[in-house]
Amino acid sequence: MALSSVTATVVLTLIGCGTLILHLVQRQTGTAGLLVGLGLAMVPLPFVLGALAWLNLTARVPLRHTLFCLTWGACAATSIAIVANNWTTSYLTRHRGPFGGLLGTGIATPAIEELAKATALLVLLLPFGQRLRCHGRRTGRPCAPLLHRAPAPRRPRPYQRRPVGPHARGRLRLRPYLRPLPYLCPAPPSGGGPHRRSRPRTLAAGVVLGGMTACGFAFTENALYLGRAFTSDQRQRLDSIGLGDPPSLRDFDSTVQTFVLRALLSPFAHPLFTALTGIGLAVTLTTGRRWLARLAAPAGLLLAMVLHGTWNAAADLGTDGFLVVYGVLMVPCFVALVCFAAWARARSARHRVRGGRGAAGHSAGAA
Repeated sequence: MALSSVTATVVLTLIGCGTLILHLVQRQTGTAGLLVGLGLAMVPLPFVLGALAWLNLTARVPLRHTLFCLTWGACAATSIAIVANNWTTSYLTRHRGPFGGLLGTGIATPAIEELAKATALLVLLLPFGQRLRCHGRRTGRPCAPLLHRAPAPRRPRPYQRRPVGPHARGRLRLRPYLRPLPYLCPAPPSGGGPHRRSRPRTLAAGVVLGGMTACGFAFTENALYLGRAFTSDQRQRLDSIGLGDPPSLRDFDSTVQTFVLRALLSPFAHPLFTALTGIGLAVTLTTGRRWLARLAAPAGLLLAMVLHGTWNAAADLGTDGFLVVYGVLMVPCFVALVCFAAWARARSARHRVRGGRGAAGHSAGAA
């Protein structure tokens, strides 16, 4: 009953956030702009989801986790970001003037959006950390989790007689995402040392979870910006018709430019940012090194904010400045992420082949 109520609460919260974000986007774009924005925002979606699904062949994250992250990013994270960004931008502009607007675009907006997206990963991954244990250097005794205090001693429960009979229900089991899943289990130490390390499957899971959250966020954000551009172009087109000018495709230049910039040139921008947060959290929850566990998650989140802020600032540098930032920063980061995905796939396949050979040799020796 308790688990059902938690599930219902999460579902109702996401539905409420979805209704809110539709209302907010429709209020800024109009009904026609909302429909056009949603249609154009779906164009890059299959490519991003296909790439994450390919990487998920290594991570093997359950479908319910990816759907939760995707829905959170599209509904909850965007609702939080729109409300918080509007309030922060208006406050900074009112008190700091033009400098406040630049401060909000370059610092406040990336921080708010990355924190809103990272919340999904925290909600999904932190319960695992309560059950992960590290091993001491000199003793084999398990120690307390790296990020949590030692659990309080459990009180003995009174004896309850288990019901018998054909209508008796089995014991209530914990939901699977409240137990440590295989994709968040650290690999054993390679050199015989005491520390465990994060294996490729764990890091790939962080990328998949972060990328799914950012993919949903980017879809809603693209629908908002494309809907705004279409509504603005539609008004200019009506004005030109009223002045006697014949309509042409140049009346929708803003929509075309926004589509090329957001859907064709940078469909992987948001997944790249949040993937850094996912990698940091995956390392934090699985590494056996205390200093790395404390620094990995904040470093990943901070790096995602810095990269996001640089990307936002590049939009104000003009076409030449944007292309320079795009070629110098975004392209190498994207290539590095692709190389990481290929490395994770190759390492995972190698481990499976070795495991299969070991199992075959063991069975042959037993025979």
